[in-house]
Amino acid sequence: MSAVSDRLPAFPWDKLEPFKATAAAHPDGIVDLSVGTPVDPVPELVQKALVAAADSPGYPTVWGTPELRDALVGWCERRLGARDFTHRNVLPVVGSKELVAWLPTQLGLGPGDRVAYPRLAYPTYEVGARLARAEHVAYDDPTDLDPAGLKLLWLNSPSNPTGRVLSRQELTRIVAWAREHGVLVLADECYIELGWEADPVSVLDPEVCGGSYEGIVAVHSLSKRSNLAGYRAAFLAGDPAVLGDLLQIRKHGGMMTSAPTQAATVAALSDDTHVREQRERYAARRRSLRDALVRHGFRIEHSEASLYLWATRDEPCWDTVAHLADLGILVAPGDFYGPAGDRFVRVALTATDERVRAAVTRLTAP
Repeated sequence: MSAVSDRLPAFPWDKLEPFKATAAAHPDGIVDLSVGTPVDPVPELVQKALVAAADSPGYPTVWGTPELRDALVGWCERRLGARDFTHRNVLPVVGSKELVAWLPTQLGLGPGDRVAYPRLAYPTYEVGARLARAEHVAYDDPTDLDPAGLKLLWLNSPSNPTGRVLSRQELTRIVAWAREHGVLVLADECYIELGWEADPVSVLDPEVCGGSYEGIVAVHSLSKRSNLAGYRAAFLAGDPAVLGDLLQIRKHGGMMTSAPTQAATVAALSDDTHVREQRERYAARRRSLRDALVRHGFRIEHSEASLYLWATRDEPCWDTVAHLADLGILVAPGDFYGPAGDRFVRVALTATDERVRAAVTRLTAP
């Protein structure tokens, strides 16, 4: 029997190491705009909640505390417009990447089943299909897919890597199509708080789902909105039948969010002020980087939301990566997200103000 790792593609980020070394050799140091990991402080109220819950000697529950479920339900209703939500409509998970990678397996998918995701997409959607030995297919418009054998349809709005936002009309049409064909929709909405030139809409919006959550589940994360990537705090919201099955499976697997993290999540979702403040930081960095890239000869496409600029100089993406590495700036090549990105790079907004200023200076130098 072949090893599980044999089912997977090569880990793409390893290919960036030589370019990282080049960028790090810059006299003023590297400006790393590649991975997109938060660099700003964890909000103080979240840190205090974590510390207050530090004395947690017992096992946490997979479903989370009632206080956590209350916070998840309340946030979905307040922020996403969900109606008539109950605890059965939410499920905490140990970071969204874990969920994406293992969801097809937990849903019981396997050979002969198909998992679909956008043509330009987060690579872990494909990884999840491969781990389950299911087939995987990329799409431009999911309603053009053959629904035969299609069991799981990933949506991603705002998109990683492009920042594209699906309109309410597009989401409504796709959800209706998926329901007609019995396809489960998983909407990755982890960047929904970060709309710049568009206002992202959730599949849980009543106008999209018609007030029913049948066949739809949204994925949300606190990593970017609250700088909690190190906490592994995320959750699912939507169809109670799907979440109920996943809860039972995850109980057997011991997939528990730590008790201090659960308390921190309650604090983070109960406060909107720190989210606004973080948005303002990213908005300022986005303006500076976007202007500098355009002045340097880049064209920015989509990028109306999320934490990235989808940029091109109309050349192979690795040539662009090399060019920027010579300036001490590290970015992600577009082909990490599919062959359709082979002439783009993804530029993350997740660097300190000082490092963003350094990148702008290098990009705009005569």
